[in-house]
Amino acid sequence: MYRVIDPELFVNIVDLGLIYDIEFIEDDIKVTMTLSTPHCPMGEAITGGVKNALGIEFPEKDTTIDLTFDPPWSFEMLTPEGREQLGV
Repeated sequence: MYRVIDPELFVNIVDLGLIYDIEFIEDDIKVTMTLSTPHCPMGEAITGGVKNALGIEFPEKDTTIDLTFDPPWSFEMLTPEGREQLGV
């Protein structure tokens, strides 16, 4: 997931705090995540990047993305590394 970069902020989605949960259930991977806003213009690129990254690492598994905005994303969700990269 660290290889999936938000194309607007140029920070990986883990350090942005966009990944809430990853579950491995038999032949499936379920990712619960959010975006910086509900109408994020890069949403498809980011979720596509997640599916591609997991498909490369786990080609035998199907990946589903559960987008949620509860709780909504905020700068408090940044990791220390994400804060450093964004200069906040």
